[in-house]
Amino acid sequence: MAPRVVLVGVPGAGKSTVAAAIAEQLALTHIDTDVVVEQNCGTSISNIFVDSGEAYFRQAEREAVAASLMTNDTVVSLGGGAILNADTRDELRDASVVWLQVGLAAAAQRVGINQSRPLLLGNVRATLAQLLDERAPLYSQVASLTIATDERTPGDIATQIVDWLQS
Repeated sequence: MAPRVVLVGVPGAGKSTVAAAIAEQLALTHIDTDVVVEQNCGTSISNIFVDSGEAYFRQAEREAVAASLMTNDTVVSLGGGAILNADTRDELRDASVVWLQVGLAAAAQRVGINQSRPLLLGNVRATLAQLLDERAPLYSQVASLTIATDERTPGDIATQIVDWLQS
């Protein structure tokens, strides 16, 4: 069993929005692992970071990702940092993984000052730049397809991914 496609990328890349559009086009279920973490923990990711710390969040995220990657015929959007876990990267090795690449300016504009993204509090642009630099090699490692998302609509991106899946 496996998801039909898994989307990865930094915050602001459009993973959740594009995944929902793909799921709608293919009549599949969309699983957003950030939502799964919040459901499993009974609180927001921001509260998890404040109350329990990043290590606790990463463990909860790892469990949510592992379960999501065991589902059949779904569209899964991973939290931006999920690929930091080596086990997750290994599990993605044989999956259809799309890296939604986003430039710094577009990502910063999309996320703005967003308190629901605890890693982006403070200097959003500087933090995003750091995340882009640190995570790009990991996204590249797991990606079957890379799509630049700047100045593109989620629907257009979703259609490109659906066409790729069906080719």
